[in-house]
Amino acid sequence: MISKAIRMARVASGGELAAALLMLLSYPCLVIAALLPSLWFFVAVAVVSYVADWFLHQRRSYLINRLGKARAGLSLRFLLRELTLVLLMAQLNLANNRAFSAAIVCFLVFYGMQAPHSALVTLIRNRRKLPFGTRNIDLGGLRITSAPPSVLTSRSAEKMLHLDVFAMAGFLVYAKAGHMAFVYLGAALTLGLGIVYTLALAPYLTRRRLPAQTDDALAFMDTWLRAYRPTTVLYFSGSADSAYQVNMWLDTMADLKGDERPLVILRERAILLQLADTAVPVLCVPGAVHLMNMDLSTVRVALYPANVGKNIHLLRVPSMKHVFVGHGDSDKVASINPFSKAYDEVWTAGKAGRDRYALADVGVRDEDVVEVGRPQLAGIAAWDGAAASGVPTVLYAPTWEGWTDEPGNTSLMLAGANIVRGLVKSATPVRVLYKPHPFTGTVNPKAKKAHDKVVAVLVKANAERAADPAWSARIAEGKAAQAAARTELAAIQAELDSLVSEATSTEGDMAIMSRDSITDPELTARLAALRARWNAAYWKSLSSWEHKVVTGPMPHLYECFNESDAMVSDISSVVSDFVATGKPYAITDSAELGEEEFKRQNTAARAALVLGNSASRVGELVAAVVAPERDPLTGPRREIKQYLLGPDHPSSIERFSQAVRELAHKADVRLIQQAALGQSGEIDPLQETSAQARAEMEQAAPERRAEDELAADVQERNAG
Repeated sequence: MISKAIRMARVASGGELAAALLMLLSYPCLVIAALLPSLWFFVAVAVVSYVADWFLHQRRSYLINRLGKARAGLSLRFLLRELTLVLLMAQLNLANNRAFSAAIVCFLVFYGMQAPHSALVTLIRNRRKLPFGTRNIDLGGLRITSAPPSVLTSRSAEKMLHLDVFAMAGFLVYAKAGHMAFVYLGAALTLGLGIVYTLALAPYLTRRRLPAQTDDALAFMDTWLRAYRPTTVLYFSGSADSAYQVNMWLDTMADLKGDERPLVILRERAILLQLADTAVPVLCVPGAVHLMNMDLSTVRVALYPANVGKNIHLLRVPSMKHVFVGHGDSDKVASINPFSKAYDEVWTAGKAGRDRYALADVGVRDEDVVEVGRPQLAGIAAWDGAAASGVPTVLYAPTWEGWTDEPGNTSLMLAGANIVRGLVKSATPVRVLYKPHPFTGTVNPKAKKAHDKVVAVLVKANAERAADPAWSARIAEGKAAQAAARTELAAIQAELDSLVSEATSTEGDMAIMSRDSITDPELTARLAALRARWNAAYWKSLSSWEHKVVTGPMPHLYECFNESDAMVSDISSVVSDFVATGKPYAITDSAELGEEEFKRQNTAARAALVLGNSASRVGELVAAVVAPERDPLTGPRREIKQYLLGPDHPSSIERFSQAVRELAHKADVRLIQQAALGQSGEIDPLQETSAQARAEMEQAAPERRAEDELAADVQERNAG
């Protein structure tokens, strides 16, 4: 009952739910106390109201945001408390008293002060914004002044409004004691501190307290770009929830072989805040005009993990080659998006991706498809073919509902509960790991309800096992080790939290974040080691018999792959990536196409156990885990791995790096050819390039006509 109320109220815990109820109930109680009138009842309810409101703000409760949307925001809630005080004073026959007039004047002036205070805070935040945000770029030559103390700018409206407690206290004491001194003292403190707070902000709007202006900042960044000379760009735009799509490519960018100089370009500050650790320079440019005017003339290859509208702001640059790399390789319609023909090349993991585009006939030419493998899968452990020991672990990792209502998008709504029930009631006991997609329930509320149902099934199954005497020995086994691992996990988490920089805070000053975001190799190595220890401790802290819901960025999905013995999922990149393990897997035919048609349409399903929405065959997956020698799909899984992901040798990162080098060479050849044509007066291909790039190419053009000379020249320049 309480858990249902927590979900309905959109709060995170029972404590938040209690605080929300107390705060909402306090307002009618304040009115009742004022009408009675009852001074002590009013005081008690007012204290509860202030504390509950403060607590919800401290916890950043979602309910607070919802109240603002419902026109019951912060200012209105404070005003209502003050109006009930005025009502109380009237009911106490103080309407004709100087204190009553003082209360009205005090609160009118106090609310009049909110406008200049709010305006100052907003102006400071806006004028301190650089036209870009960065990581791992030295901004030492750019003027970035210290930000106002967080005590002045963090949750400033809440702090300003809370100054009314002095006036409230003064008027309430007066109502009891009858001394005007309390009225004057309370009002003076409220108004005086409000004036001091506002005036304390004013100096931070002076020119010497503000960072470099937009033009100066952009000029500095162009200077840095010309010095760094980036060659390969990873370009990304999206919502904060989609940060995982760019995060999966960061290690690949850092591991590029050869003389590549990588750069990550983001378009939203929210993504910059969600970006994982990386040593690669990161440049976030929200403004389209600012980005299009930046000197990116040395970039030869641009990689795009997602098809989004803002891609056009870089796609328009002709001096570089553009590649769609995606954020996963699967049989989903998204993997054959017709927009992909806008890119110079489309890179897929294996031959399966090439064949998908050929069959879809969406305008992507076969010669523009390059198979580069999946560099992200290097950390996935390959299965040794042995039977699972102890209690086998089965991972259920459904994808999300997508933007359409097609039943084949996710198994969660039609089959999720059946899959999990089949696993927890399996004749051979298994442990279920459930890792839902981060977007689950964001489009269709039914998906969120289905998720809650799956969680409820696992909670009930855990309770039944815990109460079953047949499981008592297994439950008792390893308890001490699990407790020790939980203690270690808490210590590691505390250390990780202490090392997280201010750059992860949405309240931090973006200019300061950028200035202080230079990678410390020692810190990076320490964080990597801590995360590895965290993962090890996390799995040790779990009981081998207990089902687990795994959410959040840690542990990563690939860690769940390594921990599991088999997986149930949907048609998505999750399946294509799991194929790298060689372990048994099942896919749900949620649209009920039938096994033959489902396998015909979906490449990864050819080596999978196909489940209907009833999930009646899920026991066959468990059987394949405990008796792999009788699994008929072992051979097909080896074949499909090669088809989906390409060969194991050379490594994927080597193939990926080679593809970058070859495409960069094509970009160089094209630019030199275009420059030569421009010299002959036939065309002017350099209209879109920077003056520096134009001068370089015009200077090189006369002697670069023949193809062999072009290739030799490019090699010589790369070597230098």
